[in-house]
Amino acid sequence: MVKRRFPRPADLAPLMQFKKIEFNAKKRRLAGALTIDDLRIIAKRRTPQAPFDYTDGAAEEELTLGRARQAFKDIEFQPAILRDVAKVDTSRSVMGLPSALPLSIAPTGFTRMMHTEGEIAGTRAAEKFGIPFALSTMGTASVEEVVAASPNGRHWFQLYMWTDRERSMELVKRAEEANYDTLVVTVDVPVAGARLRDKRNGMSIPPALTAKTILNALPRPEWWINFLTTEPLTFASLSTWKGTVGELIDTMFDPTVTFEDIKWIRSVWPRKLVVKGVQTLADAKELTKYGVDGIILSNHGGRQLDRAPIPFYLLPKVAKEIGKDVEIMIDTGIMSGADVVASVAMGARSTMIGRAYLYGLMSGGYDGVVRALEIFSDQIERTMRLLGVAHLDELKPAHVTQLTKMVPLTHK
Repeated sequence: MVKRRFPRPADLAPLMQFKKIEFNAKKRRLAGALTIDDLRIIAKRRTPQAPFDYTDGAAEEELTLGRARQAFKDIEFQPAILRDVAKVDTSRSVMGLPSALPLSIAPTGFTRMMHTEGEIAGTRAAEKFGIPFALSTMGTASVEEVVAASPNGRHWFQLYMWTDRERSMELVKRAEEANYDTLVVTVDVPVAGARLRDKRNGMSIPPALTAKTILNALPRPEWWINFLTTEPLTFASLSTWKGTVGELIDTMFDPTVTFEDIKWIRSVWPRKLVVKGVQTLADAKELTKYGVDGIILSNHGGRQLDRAPIPFYLLPKVAKEIGKDVEIMIDTGIMSGADVVASVAMGARSTMIGRAYLYGLMSGGYDGVVRALEIFSDQIERTMRLLGVAHLDELKPAHVTQLTKMVPLTHK
């Protein structure tokens, strides 16, 4: 028989612990976000459909994006036990300079459409966490504005080659004069991918006020108030465009770019040079002949060619073949610190996040980006500890088993 008694006040006192009420709605919702997917849910609730879908969507059936995320889900870690992980070092040199995490913010276009703070929020948060921030050619802040907002940050500039070569290289010159330490040349956009969500939403630049967008905006007044009461969107490349983003890309971007153009860019850019959009081992090996300092294995977040190769699957082969010649980075599908740790273990020097950062931005501007980076930082450190790893250099392929059903058929 269990003996029962009336509880004493002294017994109840330790249980009577109430959380302090947080009256700031933004702080309250961001504090409740424990994962990047939590931030995505908040972002979808607070952002009109067209800019949210521009961020969230991919090309055609969106198979590439789904497969990239599944590749990271299909990981089995191999932890080591009885290791001293009281202190964990998540820093390393990336492109010749220190980075506090093996992580950088990827270049994203039209960023102020997601949230009025745009790239300024991103670069300030990156400076706070000691990681690089990459500004897109199609960014909504100038190279000079980004540096002014984060004078002690690491700044990378991402270049699309336009049909107007002189104009695109003017941007490169401005980046050099503003002391950007790395130029990232994106090479997987000879034409725009078929981003069907954008077509269905009539995604225009700037967003059009139609009956549909007004109805969609009614439960999201803060976004529209910010959009209509701040400076109009301006781009490095244009002031207005009445078509879709894809139509803009098809008009401006140069489909004739070849390896010879990489050679030419190498001759005029004096600092670190990275090529983004590499999707085969053959192309990765070819680029080592052109003096590039790094490559980014990327299928553009699944936004270009649907059914494209998955960077995380390609990573081990590329790291084995050319890892000693160039720094290898990876993006597409990275949604957690565990994904970052797995990428480093498989041979990546660092990783890039695009959507994950934008979910944070849409959730709460600068504070939302900070929350996204806090989540990544905490997850990276915790995963390393649970793997028995105190420093990134200790991570090896043996720590990761890649599980996959997508086994290529071998034809004789």
